[in-house]
Amino acid sequence: MEITQPLPLLGGLSAAQFMRRYWQKKPLLVRQAIPAMVPPIGRSALFALAEREDVESRLIRHGKAGWTLKHGPLARRALPPRQQPAWTLLVQGVDLHHDGVHALLQQFRFLPDARLDDLMISYASDQGGVGAHFDSYDVFLLQAQGTRRWSIGKQSDLRLQQGVPLKILENFEPEQSLVLEPGDMLYLPPRYAHDGVAVGDDCMTCSIGLRSSAAGELGADLLARVAQAYAEALEDAGPAELARYRDPTQPAVDAPAAMPAALQAFARKAVDAALRDPDAVDRALGESLTEPKANVWFDQEGAEVPAVLHAVALDRRTRMLYDARHLYINGESFRAGGADATLMRRLADRRALGPRELARASDGALALLAEWCEAGWAHAK
Repeated sequence: MEITQPLPLLGGLSAAQFMRRYWQKKPLLVRQAIPAMVPPIGRSALFALAEREDVESRLIRHGKAGWTLKHGPLARRALPPRQQPAWTLLVQGVDLHHDGVHALLQQFRFLPDARLDDLMISYASDQGGVGAHFDSYDVFLLQAQGTRRWSIGKQSDLRLQQGVPLKILENFEPEQSLVLEPGDMLYLPPRYAHDGVAVGDDCMTCSIGLRSSAAGELGADLLARVAQAYAEALEDAGPAELARYRDPTQPAVDAPAAMPAALQAFARKAVDAALRDPDAVDRALGESLTEPKANVWFDQEGAEVPAVLHAVALDRRTRMLYDARHLYINGESFRAGGADATLMRRLADRRALGPRELARASDGALALLAEWCEAGWAHAK
């Protein structure tokens, strides 16, 4: 993606300028970020997604009795009439299931793929919303249909209301009110409080969310992956690598519950050995960030792979990243170097390869691409 050219999506700013001036610093309102905006998915198709087991959806209502929340799958008959006020349907990860929504998300790839999460769509009746809240990550709020009024503020009091099924701020202090029409977009940095309320029926808002891993959760996941990889490596290792703890000089003890210092040193050495490989954490991170979500699976039946690949494109559900030494795709890692690595990095960046590029691919690279096509991770064109 060209990062120095002005983009209508960013109000005439280049991606480089936006990242330097606004990213995680202050909000940005863009009028007509997408001129003549047409909803990327129809209402009926969105409601149909909410009925599926493999799609995360939520129905939120607000009335005299307060807030209610119902998790999907949600049959069409479970949704209130469109004319009934103050209800919202949230459908998560619509980009995984719809080509048009996936294409819309691609416009935000001036951000690293490792940070882009998904595109959620909010459909609301008049006065519908989810209450004043804040996100722990950056978010782009793109109005796709209808009108929504946003109240925003740099909230200092982050206490939440008690006894409600949503994370709603107890004392929201809005500083600004903005009305977004179709094609308008609002960017908010992390923890910037906001409250969006539909003005009229058929309000559809696209929320482009970013990944923001918590240190504890990410660290625990990476350590588990490193440990698993180390254990698998030891299974193939020789006897010298399978050393067990021995203590031929251990004396008799009169305090049997005291931890032996030698055993503690042995344990520290075992952990150090697991982390000795400088690539271990990098590989674990790449595998973690490309791991498909629990509700994602790939269609393998009927995937016919031609004997000669002329073109290939990644499936919209495939996550693919790379670093200086590895390729990562859907939770797996591959060591890569040379011309094949360059080719695969191009695939990750552009999500497709054409005939001229594949003509230069080695037999090994072509065989790997064929395997990905058979698994449904990519598609032969």
